[in-house]
Parts: sequence; C-alpha cells; structure tokens
Amino acid sequence: MGEEPEQSPVITTRMSHDLLTQVCSLPTAPFVESQVVAFVERFVKAHRSMSLQRDRFGNLLISLPGRSRGPRWVFTAHMDHPGFVAERMIDNRSLHARFHGGVLSTYVRGSRVRFFSGSDEIRGTVTDVVDGDRGYPATATVRVAQAVMAGSVGMFDVGEGRIRGKRFHSRVCDDLAGAAAALAMLDQLSRKRPKSPVAVLLTRAEEEGFIGAIAASTDSKLLRKTDRLIAIECSAAQPYAPIGGGCIVRIGDRTSVFNSAISYFITQQAEALAKADRTFKHQRALMPGGTCEATVYDVYGYTAGSICVPLGNYHNMDKAKGKIAAEFIDVNDWDSMVKLFIAIARNGHTFSPDHAMLKQRLEARFEKFKNYF
Repeated sequence: MGEEPEQSPVITTRMSHDLLTQVCSLPTAPFVESQVVAFVERFVKAHRSMSLQRDRFGNLLISLPGRSRGPRWVFTAHMDHPGFVAERMIDNRSLHARFHGGVLSTYVRGSRVRFFSGSDEIRGTVTDVVDGDRGYPATATVRVAQAVMAGSVGMFDVGEGRIRGKRFHSRVCDDLAGAAAALAMLDQLSRKRPKSPVAVLLTRAEEEGFIGAIAASTDSKLLRKTDRLIAIECSAAQPYAPIGGGCIVRIGDRTSVFNSAISYFITQQAEALAKADRTFKHQRALMPGGTCEATVYDVYGYTAGSICVPLGNYHNMDKAKGKIAAEFIDVNDWDSMVKLFIAIARNGHTFSPDHAMLKQRLEARFEKFKNYF
C-alpha cells in the first residue's frame, strides 16, 4: 500500500493508432467474430510473453504473467458490433439475412450494407426488414450485387477505420476500439511486465445481451473469483461527458453501479496521471446510454469497474440526420484510455479492495477534528 506507483512507459502513438485502425476495420457481428479472433491469434503469436486460451463458447483470454504472484487484473471488451448474418439467397439478387443488435428498424430500412463473403466484398441495400423486439430488426431482405455465402458477415457500408483530424471514424468503434486499446496496453506492458499478472478477456455476442460475458461468468474456466475486472466500452456521449473531454471512469450504466473500491482506485490512477502528463484527460460519470459487461460481472460476484470513451453515432445511428453513419470517437480520448489501462496494470498491486487508503484519509480527518466535540 505504501509503495511508489510505477511510471507508465511512453506510448508509441503511431503504432497504437495503426492497431486501432486495423482492428476497427475488421468485419464482425454477433456470433460471427471469426476475423477478429484470427487477428488476435496473430497478435498473440507475435508476442512470445503472452498466451491465448479460449472457452467452449469462443471467448478469448490473452494472459501476460506478472513479475510476482497476486490477484490478476483482467481488462475485458467484446468482439462484436450490431450487424447482419447471411442466411440464404431468395433469388440471384435478393438475400435473406438475420440481424443482431440494437439498431432501430427505421434506420436499417434503405441502408447500404457490405457483406464479407469469402474473399469478396459484396455491396447491397436493405429493401425490407421484419421487426423483432424493441423496434430492432429480426431479419432483413437485402438487394445484393451477387450471391452471398450463408454465414457471411454484413455491416453498414460507412467505411473502414480512418483518422480525420482529432476524430477516428469507422463502421465499428463499439467495441473494437475498446479491444484495440486493450491490445495496445498489452503490447506496451510486454516490454516491461508489471508486478501483477494481467489478462484481456474478449467476449462474443455482447450485442445480443452479453451472451459471451454471461458464459464467461457462469460456465467457463477463463475467469477466477479473485480477478479484478475492468470492462471496456465505447459509450454513447452524454452532455456532461462529451467527446473530447477525455476517457471516462465509468461508475455505472443504465442498469447498475459498479464496485466502489475499484472505481475509487481507477479514479486515483487517473488523477495521478493527469498531474504527471498534461496530455492525459479524463472524466468521471455514470453513463446511462446502455448497459455494459461490468453489470454482468458484478451480478456474478466479481470485483468489477469500467472505463470507456464517449462515442458519437452510437450503433451507427446518426440521430441528427436520421440515418446510418460511421461511429466516431476522439483520438486523444482513446490515447488517454490506453494510458490509464497501463497505469492501472502497473500499479494494480497497490489496490486495496477493503478501501484501506480511503479509510486512512477519513480517519486522519477525524483525528484532526475529533476534539472539537
């Protein structure tokens, strides 16, 4: 508890931004995350200090041993994004596809899409949808340029990852930008391993209601009850937590609030970083735009907190224009999130789950004023 915090290494920004662009350009949708999985496999193979495990549901765990034993810090992000899965050709130009995720049907009808069928990228236009729950499509009919293989991933055709000024735009930020940040952290930590062991859990089918996270919490051998979990998200920007205001210490979501001790620890690390690094910016907020995986981990008895970046055009819905558009985040917000991950990993061994450091502050205050009674 009294140890000096370790200093985080300088992040190689260009390398990290290349990673962000590459990961957010991968095709993905719930239950069809195979191209993200293949990228992660190549990433781990290029880092000999890391190992990769998977459970029977397809969740991935990348592990980096610490320099000493102790509870493990697990940063977790999901590998999917709302999208289409091709089912069958109705005729030579019409495709029947499933849709997974929370995008309102009014946005999906008439939208341009792109299917990744083998080595081909096939463009199409949604001509009709059948509504499922909450006004989201269950299935769609898509007019396509050529036949699409069953099982192919379809995404809104709004472009791959690219940086424009201070912003990063892509057909998917939520949550591949979070996954990319976790990989950027591991890349930095592998050069000088922290004291505590660190892992990254990448889950499947979050957009259908945290399916991978529930599996990892209840019927998987990837997690331990002693783990300290940080759920990573791109969360819909709020008036009090704007894009460009820094990464966010997320203390809760639409459904629940997260572990108090871990939220306090994350905040401490952010405040220390802000004093040491003038480019680092952070915010602290409850983000009610949706529910995140930290709620799942909390429900199943894990010590969990969350960090996110504010997101524009959540789930590709440009509400100002009423149409599908690229999601976007602020590049500096993302850089700050990576820096905060590294600081937490490097100083994780100082975390006190019983609020020991906060108790010391409160008791010192009491000692100063108790004789005034």
